Amino acid sequence: MNQNISRPSFSPVFVALASLFCVCLIMSNIMEIKTVDLGWLTVTAGVAVFPISYIINDCIVEVYGFARARFVIWLGFAMSILASLLLKIAIWLPGGADWTSQDAMEAIYGSVPRIMAASFAAFLCGSMVNAYVMSRMKRSSGGRHFSLRAIVSTLWGEGTDSVIFFPIAFGGILPWSTIISLIVTQALLKTVYEIIILPVTCRAVRFLKLREGIDTVDDADISYKWWKINEL
Repeated sequence: MNQNISRPSFSPVFVALASLFCVCLIMSNIMEIKTVDLGWLTVTAGVAVFPISYIINDCIVEVYGFARARFVIWLGFAMSILASLLLKIAIWLPGGADWTSQDAMEAIYGSVPRIMAASFAAFLCGSMVNAYVMSRMKRSSGGRHFSLRAIVSTLWGEGTDSVIFFPIAFGGILPWSTIISLIVTQALLKTVYEIIILPVTCRAVRFLKLREGIDTVDDADISYKWWKINEL
């Protein structure tokens, strides 16, 4: 007996956004090993890429709603773990006779489990908080004030990310005064990044709404439970 099963459809544009989100997330984790001096600040190279994932997150929530954003966040989380495992396999595989860069590869890609756990937990929580704040503010404002919603949601998301990452990664290693300074600096720096690139984000959102023909405002029945990944 044939049955028609309703399945969620994904447009090519949505698939492209989800793919870009995963790529930016994976690359930011790889780039985290390099530090960069910006005047009196020292940051990681991942700062150049990681905020883009929050911008994409904002675009997805704004156009497609919280449920789709939640799906993409979990997808990015899974792909990051997969990329990490594949890099570990590459490190563990015995090198050929002409391979002379094992130590360099381990130094670059062999992140300690504590740092990886901190990074994954911080990303998941920060991205979910970002999407939640964006969705709730859009519903309460009736879809107005996108710029304000993008900035506030990023501040909450990046703040959550930093509050989780730095204590887990460096608690007991760095002084707590340094950890607190890193939390505040990173959250503010990434929010400033969002503000600077906001005109581009606004143009992208307008394009997506016209291209897709939708502008989702989550209703009161939306479930904000993080594990409801099957609700699309």
